[in-house]
Amino acid sequence: MDRDYAISLLEQYVKADNLKKHMFATEVIMKSLAKRFNVDEELWGIAGLLHDIDYEVCGEDTEKHGDLGAEILKEKNYPSEIIEAVRAHRKGVEVDDNPMHIALCAADAVNGLITASALIKPEKSLNAIDTKFIMKRFKEKAFARGANREEIKLCEKLGISLEDFITLSLSAMQEIHKELGL
Repeated sequence: MDRDYAISLLEQYVKADNLKKHMFATEVIMKSLAKRFNVDEELWGIAGLLHDIDYEVCGEDTEKHGDLGAEILKEKNYPSEIIEAVRAHRKGVEVDDNPMHIALCAADAVNGLITASALIKPEKSLNAIDTKFIMKRFKEKAFARGANREEIKLCEKLGISLEDFITLSLSAMQEIHKELGL
């Protein structure tokens, strides 16, 4: 399990720059969560990095999303923990009680909310926003509709308050703001 190999796999399956940025953001959030829980940062990070490996391949057939990604990773001999997290993440709020699966669903959703929050500021920068600003946007149902609030709130199943989760996620994304173009 090597990050460079994972990136080469990502490059093979993902062409859209915005999707790549989303996957990098999910990776860095997952690594921050792993550090907080004192679990394998590389394992959780790779799960975040490759969680949407099949997104473009699935196209309109969203029912295959996650399952196809899991099959791709199985063929490449990735650890079962990553394969099952990729499979589970599309289930959203119906996710099981596995902490890695819960974290991936929440990280997947929250980075969309954070990115959208940054993009409405004139600076279009992660450094122009803070937790309070994002929390306000979280409460606006019409804002960033694609960022599923229920999936973001799954963080509470991990024992992290919504506010703390947003703070952790924003801080993680700020670490790679240049790569994200924000």
